Amino acid sequence: METINWKVEGMTCSNCALSVTKFLEKEGLQNVKVNPIDGDVHFDYVTLDDTRQKKLTSGIESLGYTVVDEKLQGSASTATPKLNRYLRYALICLPFTLLLMLHMIPGLHLHWLMNPWVQLILCLPVYITGMYFFGRSAWKSLGSGSPNMNVLITIGASAAFIYSLIGTITGQSQYIFYETAAAIITLVFLGNYLEDFSIQTTQRELNKLARSQKVMANMIAFDDQHQEHIFPVENSQLKPGDLILVKNGEQVPADAKILWGEGSVNEAIITGESMPVEKKPKDRIIGGSLLTAGLLKAQVTASAGDSVLANILNLVKKAQGDKPPIQKMADRISAIFVPVVLGIALLTFVLNYFFLHAFTPALMRSIAVLVIACPCAMGLATPAAIAVGLGRAAKNGILFRNATSLEAFKTITQVVFDKTGTLTTGEFNIVKFESVGLTEEEFRKIAFSLEKYSNHPIAACITRTWKTSGDIKWSKIEEIRGKGVHGIAKSGDEYWAGSYAIANSLTADQNHNIYILKNGQLAGWIDVNDTVRPEAKQVISYLHSKQISTILLSGDRQSNCDALALETGIQTVIAEKTPEQKLDIITALTAKAPTAMVGDGINDAPALAKATIGISLSDASQVAMQTADVVLMNHGLKNLPLALGLGKHTLITIKENLFWAFAYNIVAIPVAAFGFLTPAFGALIMGLSDVVLAINSVRLFVKKTT
Repeated sequence: METINWKVEGMTCSNCALSVTKFLEKEGLQNVKVNPIDGDVHFDYVTLDDTRQKKLTSGIESLGYTVVDEKLQGSASTATPKLNRYLRYALICLPFTLLLMLHMIPGLHLHWLMNPWVQLILCLPVYITGMYFFGRSAWKSLGSGSPNMNVLITIGASAAFIYSLIGTITGQSQYIFYETAAAIITLVFLGNYLEDFSIQTTQRELNKLARSQKVMANMIAFDDQHQEHIFPVENSQLKPGDLILVKNGEQVPADAKILWGEGSVNEAIITGESMPVEKKPKDRIIGGSLLTAGLLKAQVTASAGDSVLANILNLVKKAQGDKPPIQKMADRISAIFVPVVLGIALLTFVLNYFFLHAFTPALMRSIAVLVIACPCAMGLATPAAIAVGLGRAAKNGILFRNATSLEAFKTITQVVFDKTGTLTTGEFNIVKFESVGLTEEEFRKIAFSLEKYSNHPIAACITRTWKTSGDIKWSKIEEIRGKGVHGIAKSGDEYWAGSYAIANSLTADQNHNIYILKNGQLAGWIDVNDTVRPEAKQVISYLHSKQISTILLSGDRQSNCDALALETGIQTVIAEKTPEQKLDIITALTAKAPTAMVGDGINDAPALAKATIGISLSDASQVAMQTADVVLMNHGLKNLPLALGLGKHTLITIKENLFWAFAYNIVAIPVAAFGFLTPAFGALIMGLSDVVLAINSVRLFVKKTT
């Protein structure tokens, strides 16, 4: 199963997104996610040949939308920006509409403008433009069974235009409302432009990240005389293994490993941390970061599509397409909104005609109902807020794998921490060791030969410190979770390296980190030390200030865990637990109350998956990162409060948006039905309703969340 990403233009509301979703699901595609904010469409497929792809593309275009080729879009990004299509249509319509409105200005007598045929000529270009855009979209949406808001605009404008046309042909000038038809179309175009412009600001942080992907690189090549040559290429042309030169002040063009040179790198584009990070040979640098000082030669480790930055963008874009539970009610209402409004408009006409005994006012009021109703507001309430929340999170080095996690943060009452690599740095040093019946060299050789098969931080410390020229040849070796590494040498000897669990029958001394066994006998032990992350105490204190309880859950010894809890202020300690026991404990805790778990190792992966929200650090094992709902970049434990705050405040913003959307329609439709609004003014207010939502969502960029 693979995932495909498309960009679809022409969607203006959640009904549009719903139409595309229904079509793709009807075609048998899975996990369809359509984001009306930026037009991103994601879905999973098993096989997608050219014929199948053309069928899907044609199907989406038959609904009134356009599938944009990603490669074409990428290359177009460097060209001159195109004029916004809504603004282009509005500028076409505006001169004719303003002329039509002149006769409504008191004291201005333009007799030629009072001629119905002149008004028809002025209105016709506006009406044709409106029908070209709104009418086609409305017709195709009706054909798909998912009518969108353009149906309301088309019927409203057409009713005013046709009514006026009949009045012109029959010579009844009191029935002329060409300015109403023109104003509806023009103002909706202007409203859509304002909405489009304001919505784009919700994407600004992601747009910054996206722009950082497109840079020029200094590629290093050698001629047949082994002379070094440097020439510029687009970073999209770089492949793993290519050599690049990064100069002082330049942007790193791709993920790479430093071969030569030292420098200071600003990784704020990825981590949100403005302080430069010192880099030296063998260190990795991230594409999109900035070399603020130094000169580096490096080897590319990932192509543009597989870079850290590209993965961040893809992850966030997929999360934007997700729909948290709170959106489901709005989606159900949006799906039936247009038919309901059509019914209300018809009822408005009938009742007004019955009570007023006048056709024209009844028609104008029903048209006002059509154009003031706004399904977009309900459809954009959630995605607009999520776009801002996820964008700000990504800018600060917080990656949400799905939008549901944002909403889930509101209920978290307890946070469980793993110890090693999470609350501590995981950068161990050997402080003491002792061998029993073995030479020091032989003891080190056994420890190194076993621990090199583990990726545990303590194992990494031992293999880094005791790298030897000798190595035991194994006939069988395996890592057993919660215990350690077990190996049988080709000589027949059996060895263990692990926690006290493997040595509890051999010694009562539990105060060592690693025990080495040979043929069932204790061969020695190793002690290491670890340092507490400097931000750990502050993070724990913040959680307590929010009445969130904290728990330390670790496989380490009780004494070590108690000491760490005392230093950081953690309230509850659960120590010396195997991965299976950790999973059971998290299951029990989650059953009692919504629980977040922060971990970084393979051993933590099952528990991370079981918690209400699993949170991993970016330097964690791949298993832990893939299992977690939230990833904190760049040793980002310090960003845990921001992640919690953004989750809660994004939900608050969604609720505010939904309240406005429902309140607007509940108030606006009756006001229009009772004749307190003209159709033209209703069209203006309808467009501005979405702008209000966008502005409220954009507040999340600067809102204090912690």
